[in-house]
Amino acid sequence: MSEFSNHLTIKDIAKLSGVSKSTVSRVINHDPMVKETTRNKVMAIIEQYQFTPSKSARAMRGYGNKVIGIVVTRLDSMSENQAVRAMLPILYQYGYDPIIIESQFSVDKVEEHLTMLKEKQADGVIIFAFTGLEPSLLSFWKSKSVIMARSYPDFTCVCYDDIGAVTTLLEYLHQSKHHQKIGFIGIEQHDQTTGALRYQAYMDYCQQNQISPNAYLGNLSYRSGYELAQSILSLSPTAIVCATDAIALGLNKYLQQNQLEHIVVASIGNSELLNFLFPNTLTVELGFDKAGTYAAKELLSMLQNTTLAKTITVPSTLIFNE
Repeated sequence: MSEFSNHLTIKDIAKLSGVSKSTVSRVINHDPMVKETTRNKVMAIIEQYQFTPSKSARAMRGYGNKVIGIVVTRLDSMSENQAVRAMLPILYQYGYDPIIIESQFSVDKVEEHLTMLKEKQADGVIIFAFTGLEPSLLSFWKSKSVIMARSYPDFTCVCYDDIGAVTTLLEYLHQSKHHQKIGFIGIEQHDQTTGALRYQAYMDYCQQNQISPNAYLGNLSYRSGYELAQSILSLSPTAIVCATDAIALGLNKYLQQNQLEHIVVASIGNSELLNFLFPNTLTVELGFDKAGTYAAKELLSMLQNTTLAKTITVPSTLIFNE
C-alpha cells in the first residue's frame, strides 16, 4: 500500500489527513467540537488504512478498561505537560488508561467532559483547575479526584508555592546580588494563582524592602513577555522577574534582539525550552513533576481506600544554571 500501511500511529494519521495529532485524538475520542468535515476526513483515512486505536481510545468507547480522566487547561501548557508526564507511568503501572482532555479554561467544557467521563464510568479524575471553576461542579467526583493548582475545601488538592517562588527570586536578586531596580512581568489578576498571588508577592516584597515597583501584567504567552518588554524597560531595571517561563521566553527574545543581555531575567518554571534557548535565566522550579507524582499517587490511594481530603503544597527550589 504505502509507507504508512503497517503499524500506523496517530502521527501518521495526522500527516495523511492534513490535520494535527491533537485533532486526530479528538476525532478518536468523539469530541463533539470537531467540525464534521474534519471528522469525516480523518475517519476516511482511519478506515482506508484500517487503523486500530490504542487502548486509551478504545476505553472511551466503553470497553471496560480502567480509566482515569485528566482534564488539562491547555494541551500546549509546558507546566501541565510536565506534571502529566510524571502521572502517566504511575497510572499505567496500576493498569489505568489515562484519557487527556483539554478544557481551554472553559467551565462549560469541564462540565461536558466530566459528564462524559461519568457516563463512561471513569474510575477517577485529575483536574487542572482555573479561576471560575466552582467546587459545586466537581461534587460528584469529590471522593475520587485530585485538583491541581487550586485549593478547594473538602477536596484533595496539589498546589504550588506561588508566593514562596516569587519571594525566593526577589530575595536572591535583592539581598544576594544587590539589585535595587527589579521589574516584574506577570499575568492579569483575574487569574488567582499565576496572576494575583505572584503579582501580590512582588508588590509586598517591594513595599517591605523600599523598592520602587515596576510591574506590568499581560496574558500567559510568549508574545505578552515580548510586547511588555519595552514598557518595563522604561524605568531601566537591572533585573526582571517573570511570572512564567512563557513570559520569560518572550522577554529574553526582546532583550537578545536589542542587545540588552546585561539585564538579569528570572522566571518561575524552569522549563527545558527556556533552559535550552536562554540558559542564563535564573529560575525557580515549582516542582511540576513532583506535583504530577503526588497527584497520581493520591488518586490511586483514594480509589483503593477511604482517605481524608488534604491539600499538598509542593515546595519550590531555586535553580542555578551558571
